[in-house]
Amino acid sequence: MAAAREAASPGVPPGVSLSMALPRMAWRWRVLDGISAYLPLLLMAALALGTWWLVKNTPLLDEDRVAAAPRHEPDYTMNQFTVQRFAASGALRVQIEGDVMRHYPDTETLEIDNPRIRAFGADGRITHATARRAIANRDGSELQLSGGAHVVREASAKGAAIEFRGEFLHCFENTERVRSHLPVVVTQPGTEIRADSMVYDNLAGVLDLKGHLRAVLTPPSGARK
Repeated sequence: MAAAREAASPGVPPGVSLSMALPRMAWRWRVLDGISAYLPLLLMAALALGTWWLVKNTPLLDEDRVAAAPRHEPDYTMNQFTVQRFAASGALRVQIEGDVMRHYPDTETLEIDNPRIRAFGADGRITHATARRAIANRDGSELQLSGGAHVVREASAKGAAIEFRGEFLHCFENTERVRSHLPVVVTQPGTEIRADSMVYDNLAGVLDLKGHLRAVLTPPSGARK
């Protein structure tokens, strides 16, 4: 009867007694029990390994992204404005008025429509400038006038008035210079000169005209021909 019960026991191969199969089954249960005990740890290790792999193989966007070039767009505008710049002593040096002013942060420049400028020199002489458009640096000490540019430096006890006209005039307030690479007309009392380009240095008292020159001299009223 015992042999029959052993042969009829489930999970025991034919021809193997129950007493021989019990040690093998106990070993298998111990292995399964050990695996089940460490299963959460194994799952956590697999999850950590997968996370490490994802981090290592994910491209770093901040490093790979190419910095976009700043766009030439105004960050603010002003309509019917007046801007003034003063010297350290408090004296007014430059006053700029215009219809519209746009500030461009990428170049730190001001673009002005229909500018009207007054600049006060160290000798007290006032320079007036107008144009259809102007580009100025941040403090207004450098101006590029285009489109019917007109600059007039008033007369003083030290010098006669002088006037510049052209499609482009580049003015430097700190060094009191005016220059142009385009044709200009320079006018002083009794004299009008046309040139292909010019550089005027007020502090040095030098007017450098280049290219083809044409001068018209007007004698004073009442002078002999």
